[in-house]
Amino acid sequence: MPDYVLPKAPRRRGRPRGGASDARARILEAAAHEFSEHGYDAATMRGIAARAGVDAALLHHYFGGKSELFMEVVDFPIRPDRDLPSILDGPRDEVGERVVRYILETWERPEVRRRGIAVLRAAIGNRLTTPLLAEFLARELLPRIAGTVEGEDSALRAALAGSQIAGLLLGRYVLRVRPLVEASVDELVTRVGATIQAYLGA
Repeated sequence: MPDYVLPKAPRRRGRPRGGASDARARILEAAAHEFSEHGYDAATMRGIAARAGVDAALLHHYFGGKSELFMEVVDFPIRPDRDLPSILDGPRDEVGERVVRYILETWERPEVRRRGIAVLRAAIGNRLTTPLLAEFLARELLPRIAGTVEGEDSALRAALAGSQIAGLLLGRYVLRVRPLVEASVDELVTRVGATIQAYLGA
């Protein structure tokens, strides 16, 4: 059995054995192994189901799709894959500030920040986890952003916006660069939002 390269979620107390809870736990364990061994793109719902010893339909029943299952495995504290459409849907001249405000106001919640920092550290500190999360971003998030941007360079502009957000999160919450830590959310929304707007705006 391989070592997990994904950050483990805190173990829930009192989880009952057998039945639906046992099946769900086996699916999550199997998914962690499949994602770690094969990467996000190559891992399949069918392969995860076979490893867990359950019908593939049960995965869709519990988790919906592969992106939802992946986010559950890494226990990421926010769901940008779900929230992104509503964030991007609105006046184009405000999209930069909406993106930054959503990220920062969510990460300011202590329970989100603690888990988010753990995931970020795993993403940048492990040679296996880094490409796994990069595959998820490339497959599930960046194309959705690029789809709202006009021009032949839409993929590059979406990636640049993503890198700007990643740098902000690392600087404020992981590296704790003092000016970034001391700045208010509103100030960062205004300043960083303008940069994101330059990439994504009409």
